[in-house]
Amino acid sequence: MMTLRLMRFGARSKPSYRIVVIDSKKPRESRAKEFLGSYNPLKEPAEINIDLEKAKFWLDRGAKPSPTVKSLLDKVSKKK
Repeated sequence: MMTLRLMRFGARSKPSYRIVVIDSKKPRESRAKEFLGSYNPLKEPAEINIDLEKAKFWLDRGAKPSPTVKSLLDKVSKKK
């Protein structure tokens, strides 16, 4: 089953995340099927970039978002 979740990157104590589509059984740092966007919690306000069309495509195919990605998708969709 596919999952939309965060993949951490960036220096120690300066996290930044990519929003990815990945098999739910794979570890966080595995190869992703597709990159959907990015999330930088250190900026004020937090910087969220998500391709909503790609996200909708994967959600329609049965991918489940993690709780954090679900909240980020809700925030971005309310802005637009």
